[in-house]
Amino acid sequence: MSFLSIRNVFKSYFLHGKRIDVLRDVSLDIGRGELVSLVGPSGAGKSTFLHVLGTLDAPAAGEVLFEGQSVFAMNDARIADFRNRTIGFVFQSHYLLPEFTALENVAMPALIQRRDRGQTYAEARKLLERVGLGGRVDHRPGELSGGEAQRVALARALVLQPAILLADEPTGNLDPATGEGIHQLLREVNRDLGITAVVVTHNEALARSMPRRLRLAGGQVTDA
Repeated sequence: MSFLSIRNVFKSYFLHGKRIDVLRDVSLDIGRGELVSLVGPSGAGKSTFLHVLGTLDAPAAGEVLFEGQSVFAMNDARIADFRNRTIGFVFQSHYLLPEFTALENVAMPALIQRRDRGQTYAEARKLLERVGLGGRVDHRPGELSGGEAQRVALARALVLQPAILLADEPTGNLDPATGEGIHQLLREVNRDLGITAVVVTHNEALARSMPRRLRLAGGQVTDA
């Protein structure tokens, strides 16, 4: 039984009365602990693929299975609970809350779930230290560089100890050197924590540094 599977997934949108097929009969398996990059031309549907994989968007047809269980067969409340417990997200924009410190931003998902406050802040501090920001815990997003803010976003994605990490162009707004630092962190998180990670990137060189590479084009996902 595969850890994460997609079976015969279709996804379409209508634009100006015309149907655009973004995903066409996509099937693939991702193993536990894999580190996977996804590349493809602009507009190919990479973000759509990630949103379906992360249960943010339902497919028009087909299944997403986690350890053999069809996720979209659940009701909306159970899907939301599954997503919160199982999946961490990092996006191109960090989406940090500007009025809160780095430590508070990282702790927020766990505090929303009413987890122990002291334990949550201790874990958030450890994660900030892991991403190299142990000295910036009390800084607000406006006091951080773009790369530092993205590191906070990565720590926030990890605070609930997800089994799966999905990153959508996490270095798209960063300079090459800073972006490489974020990709290195993703590799370390995958290696040290055993988290299954799928990273959408436009950077072919960075994609090639990952053990498995996928390409999305023409609605199809293939090994690159």
